[in-house]
Amino acid sequence: MARVALLSRDLLFASRLQAELAGAGIDVELTASLDRVAELGAGDLVVVDLASGDFDAATVASSLAAPAPSTLAYYSHVDGAVRQAALAAGIERVVPRSRLAREGLTLVRSALADAG
Repeated sequence: MARVALLSRDLLFASRLQAELAGAGIDVELTASLDRVAELGAGDLVVVDLASGDFDAATVASSLAAPAPSTLAYYSHVDGAVRQAALAAGIERVVPRSRLAREGLTLVRSALADAG
């Protein structure tokens, strides 16, 4: 079974997303540790909070060992530079936080299907 790591220090938003995914039978580990994320491999998914400014996409992407897990990041919709930097760093999917709030389950399922 694929593992999903949700890399965030925003416990309110992340816990809400974790609960939504858990309700659909997806096992999600909420973490603020890049070391934990570095343990994931192919077939897994890392969801990264870029909205808070606590994590840098390039640092996250470079910490992933080969074969790397799929990646999904979210950012503040007003910060297009963060989106561009994430895509340039190799993050596969980058969506506004508001979209993840509305379509979190769909986005995660799609990323997991592509990872599998």
